[in-house]
Amino acid sequence: MISSVTRTGLASLPLHYGQVPRWLFDRMTKLAREISSIIVAEFGPEEMLRRLSDPCWFQAFGCVLGYDWHSSGVTTVLCGALKEGIKGLDKELGFFVAGGKGRTSRQTPAEIQSLADAILVDPRQLVYASKLAAKVDNSALQDGYQLYHHTFLFTASGSWSVVQQGMNESTHYARRYHWLGEKVTDFVCEPHAAICSQQQGGGVLNLVCRQSTPARIALTDIVTEQRPEVILAELKTLKRLDLPRRHQLSLQDIHPDKLEKPLFFLRERQPQSFEELLGVEGVGPKTMRALSLIAELVYGVKASFHDPARYSFAHGGKDGYPFPVDRQAYDQSIEILARAVRRAKVDFSEKEQALHRLDPWLM
Repeated sequence: MISSVTRTGLASLPLHYGQVPRWLFDRMTKLAREISSIIVAEFGPEEMLRRLSDPCWFQAFGCVLGYDWHSSGVTTVLCGALKEGIKGLDKELGFFVAGGKGRTSRQTPAEIQSLADAILVDPRQLVYASKLAAKVDNSALQDGYQLYHHTFLFTASGSWSVVQQGMNESTHYARRYHWLGEKVTDFVCEPHAAICSQQQGGGVLNLVCRQSTPARIALTDIVTEQRPEVILAELKTLKRLDLPRRHQLSLQDIHPDKLEKPLFFLRERQPQSFEELLGVEGVGPKTMRALSLIAELVYGVKASFHDPARYSFAHGGKDGYPFPVDRQAYDQSIEILARAVRRAKVDFSEKEQALHRLDPWLM
């Protein structure tokens, strides 16, 4: 269970189709603007990052804005409403939102660069954090969820957080990943401080688990010390083996011929760490799985296959679908929402200031 707003993690939510009515989204942007303005004014922009990086507070925020608590859309809609809501006010707040869903997510680096004059650090540091967080959750943590949403939030001082979401096409569940920069001491070792989800799956390749430290070292050594032709020969040999059913890594999607080019490129680059290896353009999930397979079967170094999922926001249903109501979890969610409302309270003079700022939106 998450006990502090400084902890980060992951959430699984069912896929809901449809769009938010315009009348609701317009109001969500206005309320998101006011709530974020109050928090930034009272506690500073870094505190806003901490709260958004807490999956429970994020979910509560979505409920306060009027969105479905158990829908995958809460992630994309809340981030979109927040981004739209603070537009024009971001430099004054010292709090910025970049990225979004689909094609918009790929514009994140350019959006960060465009704000270079408003931040106190080299924007390349923030671009690096954005790209590597996406690489980790798409390639180093292979849990069956393909990323389609990436929002990068940061402050003028260079603090940052990430909210990104992936979709599992077979289960129709979405999984949300939270990052908080101030808590990340190592991008490729336990970067999520509190992983939580109800939906757990098999066959997960978790190269960012602490138990995968030897595997991360082995993968880096393989591409820097072994000639590409040797690695490809090993893969072709493995393709002819009948692996036991209990084996977590599948050879079905590994094609040695397609790995030839990236392996030669990595050999030339000579990455000095797993983080550097992961950050190389063109190194994706299949490369990671192929190298992990070689590390395990040839060199005897195993990666972790533990799904980091821990907790979900789903309370169940009165009819027992998808499962009976968990009363304890329900009560905890009520307390989380109540705590979020209490934190948002301000004295009368501040409320007047907030209402005054809201007046132009209501005209």
